[in-house]
Amino acid sequence: MTAALDGRPCIVMVDAWAAARSLVLKFLEQGSSIVRVQSTRDVPYLYRASPYVPEDFVADIVHDGDLEATVAAVKAFAPVAVVAGGESGVEFADLLAERLGLPGNGTALSAARRDKHLMVEAVRAAGLRAARQLRVTDTDELAAWHRELGGRVVVKPPRSAGSRGVFFCDTPEESVAAFRSIADADNIFSQPNKGAVAQEYLPGTEYMVNTVSRDGRHHLCDVWRTGRLTANGVVDLCDALSLTDSASRVVEPLRDYAFQVLDALGIRHGPAHLEIRMTPQGPCLVEVGARIAGGGIPDCAGLGIGESQLEWTVDAYLRPERFHARAGTPYRVRRYSAIFGMVSPVEGVLGEYRGIEEIERLESFHSLITLVKPGQRICRTVDDLTYPLVVRLLHDLEEVVQRDLNTIRHLDGEAFYRLDGGADS
Repeated sequence: MTAALDGRPCIVMVDAWAAARSLVLKFLEQGSSIVRVQSTRDVPYLYRASPYVPEDFVADIVHDGDLEATVAAVKAFAPVAVVAGGESGVEFADLLAERLGLPGNGTALSAARRDKHLMVEAVRAAGLRAARQLRVTDTDELAAWHRELGGRVVVKPPRSAGSRGVFFCDTPEESVAAFRSIADADNIFSQPNKGAVAQEYLPGTEYMVNTVSRDGRHHLCDVWRTGRLTANGVVDLCDALSLTDSASRVVEPLRDYAFQVLDALGIRHGPAHLEIRMTPQGPCLVEVGARIAGGGIPDCAGLGIGESQLEWTVDAYLRPERFHARAGTPYRVRRYSAIFGMVSPVEGVLGEYRGIEEIERLESFHSLITLVKPGQRICRTVDDLTYPLVVRLLHDLEEVVQRDLNTIRHLDGEAFYRLDGGADS
């Protein structure tokens, strides 16, 4: 019996790779069936080691370029919604929802919801503060632009994620070198970059702002303050996220700006993850993903608040009346949560971690995710995809969580990592 006939509401999830499994499980818990649609024939390199759990889905449809065939295959399940499982599925989810007449964000601004340059220009066109930028196709033009702008410049791929391929450049020569390394490479989704985007570096604290929308009405689910350091040649490497209570003075301007960004990009339905710098002149967008936050953020938000984007996304698609009845209610932090990514300064075959026990004894310690195990190759941490360990903290007192974050920073360093053969670096 297909999902169209068994009485369960059917959700189509585009590119539901393993990273989206929390959302998959939340829909399943609420009695949905899920049809998985893969937007490309080939599995991106990023997901080949751990693609997805086939048993989660009633069907697995791989789009091979024939849109009519894919639409027909999906339509047979009579879905009630189409959801992007991750960044790579945003545009195809827009297209499927539009073709099926289901709630969605339309295709007119789909490219601007993925392409970092178009994204910022759409925000600027709406009259909002936006970074100065250049779509780079020529090294001479980039060098001249950087010289005229002055200061630090960020050079990055137009459509990547996970901070992979992001360079912080203090000179025109550094910007040109960054462009050359990006332009002809593939992004983390195994798609060619076809150039790069250069943007002014935005000073100030960066925040992660997570929302869910229905019928153009937005709800703020949670806000996280990032902790940053300079390490391994990366000027602005994120190592920590700390849950911020909605009563904090910074949240209101972040929320107001974020909602205007969502409107500017035509995000009317579903989750979004915004990265916003609180500059001396006010909030300014770094970038936005029209999908649920990654990095385990929703799970940790649930620990601290009691609910997260996961529950709000399910309500938005399955119970819109409940969503509208509750949207706009300020979230409250019940327990303070933080996520810390260990920053490896070493490269080689990992022998062991020294000091795990000290981390596990911290008062706010909640859990530890080991991404690189002893015996596996460890590399220097340079982006969101190269943390060897991720520590989750949870406590009633924000001060305790902050103290334990500082303690982990103290423990992290070359002495924490032993490589096979006894070498430390």
